[in-house]
Amino acid sequence: MADRHNALARHLAVAFTLLVIYASLHPFSGWRDLGAPAFAWLDAPWPRYWTWFDIGFNVFGYLPFGFLWATVLRKRLGGPLAITAVTLLGALLSGTMETTQNYLPTRVPSNLDLSGNTLGAMLGAVAGWRWGRTLLSGGRLAALRDRVIRPGFTGDSGLLLIGFWLLTQVNPESLLYGNGDLRRALGIEPTLPFDVAGFANIEAAVAAINALAVGLVLATMGLKLRMLFGMLLLGMAIRTISAAILVEPVDALHWLTAGNARGALIGFAALLPAYYLIPTLRRALAAMALLLATVLVNLAPQNPYLAEAAMVWQQGHFLNFNGLTRLLSMLWPFLALAWLLVPESDPWKE
Repeated sequence: MADRHNALARHLAVAFTLLVIYASLHPFSGWRDLGAPAFAWLDAPWPRYWTWFDIGFNVFGYLPFGFLWATVLRKRLGGPLAITAVTLLGALLSGTMETTQNYLPTRVPSNLDLSGNTLGAMLGAVAGWRWGRTLLSGGRLAALRDRVIRPGFTGDSGLLLIGFWLLTQVNPESLLYGNGDLRRALGIEPTLPFDVAGFANIEAAVAAINALAVGLVLATMGLKLRMLFGMLLLGMAIRTISAAILVEPVDALHWLTAGNARGALIGFAALLPAYYLIPTLRRALAAMALLLATVLVNLAPQNPYLAEAAMVWQQGHFLNFNGLTRLLSMLWPFLALAWLLVPESDPWKE
């Protein structure tokens, strides 16, 4: 039992580290060498333009990194040594990312970022040493996970899918619950013109079918009906809070259009009877709904308001976070489809 819970901590730690690397090096284009020393940024003077928000963002971004890796290593290394090792690991990762940013035109390496990331890793490591075992390795969260999620690797990957889906709801440029838009990555322009009345119907269809698809995927993971609706409502709450913080407080409910409201209600109503289907039919319906929802998202015309909201929040550190949420939004339906292919009898059960 303890080994499986430690495996969950390892899976989460590795996944979060990969997300940090992606966010740090986004957009992975325009690589060049300016000829400056690679480590000149280390002894650079205090930056001319900075905010406490930027510092807090750097600290907060590495808190989960420190927490998860300290949880993984605490049993092997002991508390003080695990905190030291994770802090150094965080500093090494941040330093590597900052140095690599020398070669990206849209990124500026900063010793202030390194300091904030290292502090975040250390604070997270202290929290992981203090509360990691309680929350992940045999404690309350592990017990809750055993009650509501399938066991083994498929359950752990299901938790990651839930976390990724919640992150996709942060991005204000996507439709409600809408994921899987491949057009930007493939260089394809929207083919349908924007029309206010027609777009409301598309919004409703995207919200309804995605709500059904996400709910059925969560049901396949083992979540109870009330948890499915709770997770879908949590997605709405995250979208509201992120819009208030990242765009403008007055735009917190910009997503709550008539089309989205109608679509969400239809999706919730359809999810209720679909939840009680036999597992095989429920899984097949989830896959079909994911495919149909992805097709609709890629056919939807560009909403100029959403594009304007995205321009507002793509500044500073949010440019990196926006790239991360966009990647997760693009890949999520396909990751969920792959997860649905795993049989009920878990071949990776630990």
